[in-house]
Amino acid sequence: QVHLVESGGGLVQPGGSLRLSCAASGRAFGTYTMGWFRQAPGKERDFVAAIPWSGGNTYYADSAKGRFTISRDNAKNTLYLQMNSLKPEDTAVYYCTASQYKTYGYATPGAYDYWGQGTQVTVSS
Repeated sequence: QVHLVESGGGLVQPGGSLRLSCAASGRAFGTYTMGWFRQAPGKERDFVAAIPWSGGNTYYADSAKGRFTISRDNAKNTLYLQMNSLKPEDTAVYYCTASQYKTYGYATPGAYDYWGQGTQVTVSS
């Protein structure tokens, strides 16, 4: 089992940057495929990015490609999301999620077993 806590959200102007962090408690962080999802008011929870437990490729929603970078530090039990060139439409609550040994379905919320409480990102001038 793993407990996830996001941080790093806040208010940023369009074109700005933020780095979200997700601290994971529990053992064997390196065996968990990790993801970021976001949910805007009145909308469904949408996939943002994922990084498999086995390393290798990372995966992004079209809206995130070229602007966001997902990474992990297994020694620190921490997942990151670097967000650049932020737009007002990126405004949402961002959630960290995990699933042990997951090798498929990265973009599907139901594929993940553990979720953080979320951190608010607001992009506005």
